[in-house]
Amino acid sequence: MDSSKIKQTDIDCSIVIPLYNEAQVVGELYKRLTDTMNATGRSYEIVLVEDGSEDNTLQLLKSLSEKDGKVVIVELRRNFGQTGALAAGFDAAKGRVIISMDGDLQHQPEEIPNFLEKLDQGFDIVSGWREKRVDNFLIRRLPSRVANWMASKLSGVPIHDFGTTFKAYRRELLEELNLYGEMHRFIPALLSRHGAKIAEIPIKNIVRPHGSSSYGLSRTFRVVFDLITLRFLLAYLTKPLHFFGKAAGYCILAALAINAYVFYDKVVYNVPILIEHGPLAALGAILLLIGLGFIATGLIGEMVSRVYFEATGRKIYSVRNVYRKK
Repeated sequence: MDSSKIKQTDIDCSIVIPLYNEAQVVGELYKRLTDTMNATGRSYEIVLVEDGSEDNTLQLLKSLSEKDGKVVIVELRRNFGQTGALAAGFDAAKGRVIISMDGDLQHQPEEIPNFLEKLDQGFDIVSGWREKRVDNFLIRRLPSRVANWMASKLSGVPIHDFGTTFKAYRRELLEELNLYGEMHRFIPALLSRHGAKIAEIPIKNIVRPHGSSSYGLSRTFRVVFDLITLRFLLAYLTKPLHFFGKAAGYCILAALAINAYVFYDKVVYNVPILIEHGPLAALGAILLLIGLGFIATGLIGEMVSRVYFEATGRKIYSVRNVYRKK
């Protein structure tokens, strides 16, 4: 990215936190965040994204922004989910470093200095690692372990915990990123394409102090599809024909082999094709058509890819208001 396009800012650090029905923890979260950041001596802002809560989270957040100019509230029009809320927070943030974390206090604000220290060592992204998890083994830990292993292998990014939101980024990298779907958990992998230096540090994992998690076993299936999307984005986003071309090549080679065998039997042994090899000949024709279909799909993908990179950036969220004390 052209450095002239990067927003200039005097704020060292932005803490971006999506919130959904977290009225019970807002006060404690704010106090622990401000105590921690004041102790670092760095300039900072706290960007709290209100993601369509049904309790009085928004009212509590407004009161915080009215008394503290470092608190920025981004109110979304409805619940857009964690990826949309994070994207809104990233766009609103002005810090040179952006830290994302959950708002349910499972992430400890007191660990933020560890992330900043690692960034100071020259890394571009620092990812948290819930090394000792307290979740249910069968429902959460085992599926997560499998998904993280797959994500690491598919992306080539050797980190243990893609799922946690607790991460720190240099803002210039996030400005090169457009988030869609539920890809927030794979931001380090997506940014690895830009040559980002990535580090991982252990973080504490505690039982959620209030409320209950909305994530269940069904989330595992969505993660599997996200992994397929991740692999495609990393390897074939700018060259979709290469992806579909492989499938086309296999189908066409199989069709040619089948048709060569049928043709050989016909020419050498005068075997009637429709009687002896009717189904096999039909299979060869079908594979040939499928192969040509894959090529056509790849060419369409190439055109869509060009449109994607040239289109104006459409957001995956809609902001109702931004509250920032003047």
